[in-house]
Amino acid sequence: MTRITYNAPIVEMQGDEMTRILWDYIKEILIEPYVELNVDYYDLGLINRDKTDDSVTVKAAEAIKKYGVGVKCATITPNEQRVKEYSLKKMWLSPNATIRAALDGTVFRAPIICEGITPYIPTWTKPITIARHAYGDVYKNCEIATDSGAKAELVVTNVNGKKTTGLIANADGAAVFQGIHNTDKSIISFARACFNYALSTSQDVWFATKDTISKTYDGRFKNLFAEIFEKEYANKFSRAGINYEYTLIDDSVARVIKSNGGFIWALKNYDGDVMSDMVATAYGSLAMMTSVLVSPDGKFEYEAAHGTVTRHYYKHLKGEETSTNPVATIFAWTGALGKRGELEGNGELCAFAKRLEAACLKAISGGFLTGDLVSLFRRDGIEPRVLESREFLLKIAEFM
Repeated sequence: MTRITYNAPIVEMQGDEMTRILWDYIKEILIEPYVELNVDYYDLGLINRDKTDDSVTVKAAEAIKKYGVGVKCATITPNEQRVKEYSLKKMWLSPNATIRAALDGTVFRAPIICEGITPYIPTWTKPITIARHAYGDVYKNCEIATDSGAKAELVVTNVNGKKTTGLIANADGAAVFQGIHNTDKSIISFARACFNYALSTSQDVWFATKDTISKTYDGRFKNLFAEIFEKEYANKFSRAGINYEYTLIDDSVARVIKSNGGFIWALKNYDGDVMSDMVATAYGSLAMMTSVLVSPDGKFEYEAAHGTVTRHYYKHLKGEETSTNPVATIFAWTGALGKRGELEGNGELCAFAKRLEAACLKAISGGFLTGDLVSLFRRDGIEPRVLESREFLLKIAEFM
């Protein structure tokens, strides 16, 4: 069979642990028999990031800027335990945060809806798309711990040398302090990305922060969103028959739970990180959620929304079989291949991406499942069957 070709390379970023194993299986079984891959490859596994002093992550981000489309495997963001486990030089930053900062993009995450998989919240009949701001907050923070009493102040020095100082706290014992930031430029890019994505998908936008408590920081988000919407998007939204609204995040959470889905939930970086996992789990599984980072100038990076599945990896190292769900990682590949096909006008590549996604859903709806889905499966007349990781991929291939 003649394999499908395309022109510009896709930036391929390899990852860690069980997802690294699945990554190679997916390429071997589901992609390379049909597509002649043209990739610019970067190994973002923790060992190689440590070896290169994390310069490989920066190079990967620059490659996405150059070629426009990337696909990334899940990676480890090391904590103290991981530093010891891997004998690292230092506690390297999150590669996702590095790439997001470099692209100044917004992350859009949406659940993969599949017949037979019933959400934990039965009213969610349509997908909820999480729009996560991909810059700043705790992911670019400054943290200081003290083991005795201390006074912490926030000092901002303007370009003209003027200093503004604010008291954070007077601690009378051991304490921790944290400083975070954001920029108007990034917030405005985030707002435009959300509104443009809403217009392209005909979905309402709900934006939520806590400006009643964080009157300056969160208030800046609220005000810039409102300003950009009124100036640039109000008429477009009206013509499209969609809406934009702002609510406090606690009120928004309550409304989301009662909703039917079918909208974009725009959130700051940390809020989006947490709520995307909640939404994915409530729809079925973290491994059943798409994730795409979109930059303001139209660069795209696709990845799975979940981590490296460490527990399964340790079983794999012992020679034990696992039943690890690869669907989000497969959809990262189909997203990247489909986008490359779209950008090049390559209908054959676009059709392949859709065919592979459909094969995943057919396998699952037919009762062929990984362990995380079996308790959620409900379909009359079909007895679910739990498959091991590679066995599940081979079953998907049967539906291609």
